[in-house]
Amino acid sequence: MDLSTTYLGMKLRSPLVCAASPLSQQLDNLKRMEDARASAVVLHSLFEEQLRQDTAELEDNLERGAFSSPEAMSYFPEVDNYKLGPQEYLALIERAKQAVGIPVIASLNACSAGGWTRYARAIQDAGADALELNIYHIPTDPAQTSADIEAMYLEIVRGVKSELTIPVAVKLSPFFTNFSNIAVRLVEAGAGGLVLFNRFYQPDIDLETLEVRPNILRSTPMALRLPLRWIAILYGRVQASLAGTSGVYFGGDALKLLLAGADVAMLCSVLLRDGIRQITSIERELVAWMEKHEYESVRQLKGSLSQMNCADPAAFERAQYMRAIISHPTPSAGPS
Repeated sequence: MDLSTTYLGMKLRSPLVCAASPLSQQLDNLKRMEDARASAVVLHSLFEEQLRQDTAELEDNLERGAFSSPEAMSYFPEVDNYKLGPQEYLALIERAKQAVGIPVIASLNACSAGGWTRYARAIQDAGADALELNIYHIPTDPAQTSADIEAMYLEIVRGVKSELTIPVAVKLSPFFTNFSNIAVRLVEAGAGGLVLFNRFYQPDIDLETLEVRPNILRSTPMALRLPLRWIAILYGRVQASLAGTSGVYFGGDALKLLLAGADVAMLCSVLLRDGIRQITSIERELVAWMEKHEYESVRQLKGSLSQMNCADPAAFERAQYMRAIISHPTPSAGPS
């Protein structure tokens, strides 16, 4: 059984990749991921804010900026236990490259043009095999147009790619007027891969204290539907690697992404919930399905149910939405 796939130009032994998460902060966990048969690992994000704030300022800003990034709330430990500055992150990359044989993909979450390019180069110099740009921007200025926002994304990618020789993937949110258009333009700007999708962590209101609080909810299997749809639509239309993230809990979830056209399925919440050992179980489920359906390789099945290749291309568009609504069974009204 050939599970190999290619992601960002790197040949991986399987499509199962560990997404950025708190687990990747520890070298021992990276070793355990490799032992559990992960094919690559994305390190937790390096935030530009971490590099620009001293301890006191960071402690003050963590609460105030808690909703600025989906990773910020889950990745920042208590300030007293946190080592500031890029050196620890760069050292982790160097140690990881010595400790594991799988590709190590760094993750950068910056907020200024200078921050992106400067720290991206340092990450490459530390030995990372690739870089994932986690672009998370919530526009709140009414004067800022969709064209302005898209131009900012493209500028970031061009600026970072101009500094690097390693491949660059872009982790995005789905909230664009025409996602297909921005996907193509990002690839033209230098993105070697698209990671779909970034999850927005929404604030909640505490009715007792009347305070706005972060509400961290892990993804559920239902979250798979959004990346599944857009990967199926983009497959064959963009000349870049496609990674599906959010909602991958079982081998069947990874298979659905592959059938839609993904090169890799990224695992996060399932590992936080059930442990790193689940990678092995997911691979076992994936292999069992492939054997049952007589597939000999991931390459053979990848993209076979994309919009380009499936029997009903409208299944991914508005026509299928209309069919689903019309055909949905009407529940009984029950006793009057």
